[in-house]
Parts: sequence; structure tokens; C-alpha cells
Amino acid sequence: MYDINKFIANPGLFKHDAEGFLAELPHWSPRVAGQLAEEEGLLLTDAHWDVIYRLREKYRTMGPEWTAREVTRALEEDFATLGGRRHLYELFPGGPLAQGCKLAGLPLPQGTRDPSFGSVH
Repeated sequence: MYDINKFIANPGLFKHDAEGFLAELPHWSPRVAGQLAEEEGLLLTDAHWDVIYRLREKYRTMGPEWTAREVTRALEEDFATLGGRRHLYELFPGGPLAQGCKLAGLPLPQGTRDPSFGSVH
């Protein structure tokens, strides 16, 4: 079970892979996402949280078999009224999949060849 007090006392307890993604899914929390966002130079707004929670829900329903194409298409549909892809890239300049999954504490979907997929840098 996740214990925020352990994280505060020893943030090194929660391991990251080489790209900065959490190595173990159960250790994610909004506080962890906020800290990761700060490291990325992002200030999370309600719009960011909406995408983060939708990514987590999609992973929950699709499981580790989710693909980049499915997730990208679903997110673009979910946010079509707000500008779709453009809106997502404005929120996550490092790429809605790469940066979004990192902040959501999720692995990259299958088929994402480059961890900076969709980056505007």
C-alpha cells in the first residue's frame, strides 16, 4: 500500500527508469505527479489533471496491451471540443503520451518508438 509519509521521508524509495517513468505503478499519487511536473517545468492545472486521470483510466481499462495509436485517437476524441491534438500539445509540450504518461505514472503505450513522441522541442 502506498504511504505518502514514506515518500516524503525518503523520495528515493520510489524508483524511476532511465527516462524518468515510475518503475512500479502502485507508487503513483497526485503529489508524485506534481513533483514530476515541477521537474519538467510544468504547473499542473485542472486541464492537465483531466488528461492525466483519463490516461490512468484508459490504462486501467486497456491494460498493458494499450497501443499508442489507440490512446492518441481516444485522447483526441475526448478533447476534440477543446482543440484536440493542439490542446493536448499545449498542455504537454513534451508530448501528450510521453509527458502525460510520465506524470500519470504509467508506462508508454506499445508502438511509441520514441519516448519524446509528439514533442514540439
